[in-house]
Amino acid sequence: MSGTPAAARVCVLAAVLGAIWCTLPAYVPGAPVPWGTAALLAALGLACEAAGRRSPPGGPGPVAAGAFLPILLAAAFLLPPAAAALVAASGSPAGRVEQPPYAARRIWRAAQLALTCAAASWTYAAFGGPATLGGGGAAPDFPRALLPACAAAVAFSLVLTALDGLVLAAAERRPVHRSVYELLPLALGPHLVHALAGLMTAVLWRSPYGPLSALLVLLPMYLSCWVFARYHREQAAHRATIRALVHAVDIKDTYTRGHSERVGRASVLIARELGMDDRRVEGLRFAGILHDIGKLGVPTRVLRKDGPLTPEERRIMELHPEYGHEIVRGIGFLDEARDAILHHHERLDGSGYPYGLSGSRIPEFARVVAVADAFDAMTSTRSYRRARPVPAALAELKRCAGSQFDPRMVGALDRALRRHGWSEADTAVTADEPGEPYVPREPQGPREPQQGPHGREPYGAVAGARRDAPPVPRARSAAPLSGPSRDRRP
Repeated sequence: MSGTPAAARVCVLAAVLGAIWCTLPAYVPGAPVPWGTAALLAALGLACEAAGRRSPPGGPGPVAAGAFLPILLAAAFLLPPAAAALVAASGSPAGRVEQPPYAARRIWRAAQLALTCAAASWTYAAFGGPATLGGGGAAPDFPRALLPACAAAVAFSLVLTALDGLVLAAAERRPVHRSVYELLPLALGPHLVHALAGLMTAVLWRSPYGPLSALLVLLPMYLSCWVFARYHREQAAHRATIRALVHAVDIKDTYTRGHSERVGRASVLIARELGMDDRRVEGLRFAGILHDIGKLGVPTRVLRKDGPLTPEERRIMELHPEYGHEIVRGIGFLDEARDAILHHHERLDGSGYPYGLSGSRIPEFARVVAVADAFDAMTSTRSYRRARPVPAALAELKRCAGSQFDPRMVGALDRALRRHGWSEADTAVTADEPGEPYVPREPQGPREPQQGPHGREPYGAVAGARRDAPPVPRARSAAPLSGPSRDRRP
């Protein structure tokens, strides 16, 4: 525990002493503790936790610890508080610990679950729960048995999140109430479900069929936890893929470092304001993060050039949406995000690229990302200019709504920012930041006033018009990557 903050060590010590104090009544001579039941539940819990440390068939990674919680709640329903605390403390150290200090985390987990289980058992008894379980020839009293079980689940969640909040406050100096406020809504629902499974386990345990029948409940719970664990591993793999792609772009193009993540956040704000479901919101987040992935196909000398681009270089730069579409074509989970990557430089009036789409022919995701991209470009501090204030950026977006941007998306961003704001961290410098030596710096030299390193306006389309030079015809030349079929041009 040498690397653990002193305040966190005090919390762990206090929790351990509290857990020991909770278990002391079980050792009093003549205490009504069904040691056989406690031993069987402890063995089941230990088996579930040990199994959770191994990879399930068909994929890497541990099974979620959720299979252990119905056993803890069944112990809270079947045993007095002291014995329930012993069951929790005996099984929890076998669970998987992801980060050091491993010993301290195992000790903390054992003490935390012992206190939590004791609180749930005490609450269950206070609501008259043991009398509703049946046994000894009596039938369980449904639905009255549900109230004590739900009360115990609420107590379980409250104590668990309060202890988590306490140790987070000690280790990270964040308010306890904030941690509880964030964690409790996430924990309460699953704990209510686990309480129902624990209640069925306790009822079957007390029934004439005995403890073996409880496996009828625990085995499906274990399998469901395995399925959820596979789903979360798949999502983690998706996020790792996205991070790797974005990291590659950030290394190649220092001009847009950090820009992609902020566009992803702004896209999520717009999507939620439009009432999109969670699946589409996640897809838009991916679209925003990956919208510039096609820059991997643009020569580095073009990306890092100081000063205006030549007509040929501009033609190459304007191919990056098509390069991006080709790069992510085979990534199935991106779905609608691929269209956003391809079309996020289209304009509502048809003057954009790569295909000159207009109006509703531009995919919805692309219209969202276009607004988020423009907003971040204006509100981010670049190495050649300071950021615009958020109100000024919104005013510029509104001015260009209808010609360049979808007014519906601009309005959604405006409403979202009024509700949630846009923090200083979201407008960080996107190039030439110190402390990141893995990215080569751009050549130092004179810059044109208010121009980006590619000869662009701070956000060329939003600044009101094209550059003084006439627009460059979009004749397609050979490119490092083959873009989508050209017959898609209207």
